[in-house]
Amino acid sequence: MLTLIQNGEIYAPQYLGKKDILLIGSKIGFIKDKIKKPAGFVDINIINAKGKIVVPGFIDSHVHIIGGGGEGSYKNRTPELMLTDATLAGITTLIGVIGTDGTTRTMASLIAKARGLEEEGISCFVHTGSYQVPVKTLTGKIEDDIILIDRVIGAGEIAIADHRSSQPTVEEMAKIASAARIGGLLSGKAGIVNVHVGESYDHLKLLEEVVERTEIPIRQFYPTHINRNHHLFEAGIAYAKKGGYVDLTTSSFLNFLDEGEIKCSRGLKRMLEAGVDISQITFTSDGQASLPEFNEHGEMTGLRIGKVSTLFKEVRDAILEEGIPVEIAIQVITSSPANILKLKQKGYIEEGKDADLVLLTKKDYRIDTVIALGKVMVEHEEAIVKGTFE
Repeated sequence: MLTLIQNGEIYAPQYLGKKDILLIGSKIGFIKDKIKKPAGFVDINIINAKGKIVVPGFIDSHVHIIGGGGEGSYKNRTPELMLTDATLAGITTLIGVIGTDGTTRTMASLIAKARGLEEEGISCFVHTGSYQVPVKTLTGKIEDDIILIDRVIGAGEIAIADHRSSQPTVEEMAKIASAARIGGLLSGKAGIVNVHVGESYDHLKLLEEVVERTEIPIRQFYPTHINRNHHLFEAGIAYAKKGGYVDLTTSSFLNFLDEGEIKCSRGLKRMLEAGVDISQITFTSDGQASLPEFNEHGEMTGLRIGKVSTLFKEVRDAILEEGIPVEIAIQVITSSPANILKLKQKGYIEEGKDADLVLLTKKDYRIDTVIALGKVMVEHEEAIVKGTFE
């Protein structure tokens, strides 16, 4: 199957200008100033991208693909992700995680769901474990999961600075990072440790202490929810300036912002102004997560659900409201997570890489067309490929 995209302006994410792109099967075959329809081919899909910009498919590297938590008991277990939840949001690659509930949400289910999403047409990887320490893996060891299971690329999300965490010690976190690092080195994967950071004023001190007391590099950790309040955000800037990665969560609500959460689009601008390199910053949605609200006694007072649809919305707001150039803003959901997670076929528009592309309207940056592994999943803002049970 050949697909020819003509007359689009390419952000790869760097600006390439107006180019044509020929997709051959699931790969990007050629990128040229002009590509004519190959002679003799009848089965070729031609997409006129005039008036549109073409960017890499979005990577959402923190999604509860099998649903999350349920901090308010069983009835609050959130539903799993559907295919079109992702594709309508421009997401062509997902990283699945388990959060608070590491008992009824299992690694076997997580990997099965990842494979199901891949059968439906998008790419999906996972981290091994959940909030809890000791880490609940599939094989019994973090490094074995990473080395032996193709979909597993790291560990997490391990919770710190949160009343729901297992309160891991420096020694425990160092052992987790060491196992993930060894697994990554031996398998050519990221071996990253995805870390949930809670409300506590402990912030990122546990990770910093591991780095200070051991030989584990700061970039072995990938802390998320850095924008949950002002004091953690400032600690996140300081952490990033030491060389660490920081991830901002796009799923939010007005009451969260009123209580001190920082809007991702504004947070990105502030981090850039503070001198943090764009390659160290990512956005993730925390899609399908349970987002509970607690009072001062630790009692749950409300519950919301994370939405993957917020991922690009915050990037779009960064462009339109904060004045961040497209080629910079788009990196937080394309090249930056691809590099951090060692997803070598993702995050860029280059010949030979996976044909994951999103076409945005140039006028207002709306998602018009989504292509995953060379297949058109969304066309003119409508899902033309749906999940098995949609």
